[in-house]
Amino acid sequence: MGIVDKDRTVMTRRARRILGCSIAALLAAVVTLPTAASAAEAPVGLGTASSYGVLAGSTVTNTGPSVINGDLGLSPGTAVTGFPPGVVNGTMHVTDAAASGAQSNLTTAYNDAAGRSTTGTIVADLGGQILVAGVYSGGALSLTGTLTLDGGGDPNAVFIFKASSSLTTASSSSVSLIGSARACNVFWQVSSSATLGTNSSFSGTILALTSITATTNASIAGRLLARNGAVTLDSNIVTVSTCAAVPAATTSTSTTSTTSTTSTTSTTTPDGATPVTTAPATPIAGGDGTTTGGDEVVTGTPTTVGGTADVSGTTPRPASTSTELPRTGPGTSAVFLAAVAAITLGAILLVSSRRALRPQRAR
Repeated sequence: MGIVDKDRTVMTRRARRILGCSIAALLAAVVTLPTAASAAEAPVGLGTASSYGVLAGSTVTNTGPSVINGDLGLSPGTAVTGFPPGVVNGTMHVTDAAASGAQSNLTTAYNDAAGRSTTGTIVADLGGQILVAGVYSGGALSLTGTLTLDGGGDPNAVFIFKASSSLTTASSSSVSLIGSARACNVFWQVSSSATLGTNSSFSGTILALTSITATTNASIAGRLLARNGAVTLDSNIVTVSTCAAVPAATTSTSTTSTTSTTSTTSTTTPDGATPVTTAPATPIAGGDGTTTGGDEVVTGTPTTVGGTADVSGTTPRPASTSTELPRTGPGTSAVFLAAVAAITLGAILLVSSRRALRPQRAR
């Protein structure tokens, strides 16, 4: 075999080797994609506590025309005051077996959230940030302005916040949900007490070790669940929302629905709670102003107080100056593009080696 033939053989073998490695990288990336999808965070299971808009350990105190669209529970305490003028569009369970069982389930849920592995870090003040699904840990958390939670088009996206101390939101602050994110998949595990500011708009379920205080006209799309302390209300709207099962591949949020259900509806909570017959249900708008076919349902009749509170759970989009924290872990699109680039490079080298040898073949 001549020198030219040897060179051609060596170059061809090298090109083929590079091409083979590129194909292997592409296959590895494809195999990895389902694994990444299956590793999505699971929601915190609330059990029978899922039907409660308010659940406390010591007392429940209300001032003004608060509305709880869901159940109200107290255990082991016995004092519930302020209803009326407060309204409970659900069932009141005070020091009974149902309330005791809900408190037991709350303890399990609290420990579940506290034990989740952190996937992202956050600063003390969450205002102005845009966060993707994950588990975030911090000390004493606060919120001034708007926190935006982006589901990335996945209605099953789960957000878990772990505060090793307190949670405090400022007046007129808000939690905005975009990209198909839903309040029923947002959880706040608070190791002491939580306070929601005047006229604030909050999304998610608070799991507090001690107490929860909602100041004047604060609205909550979620739940206020306190293990040992009190829940204190002042002209608030608390709306329990439950998530119907949505296929993970569903990403469309373009359909907007404004039609309210006019018949009495019996719903079963996703956590296995006993079915509860509720008043006419109203679809809750997602954080981006859209609905997903009634997947998130208000239990009870939404009511506003003085025209200042909104039970829809819809909050303004953040200002364009907001910054987005980096997503944790490599994106699947990045892995795929890297593999495609590698296989393309291999193909180019193979073609180039053959063209380079054509003059030598002619000689």
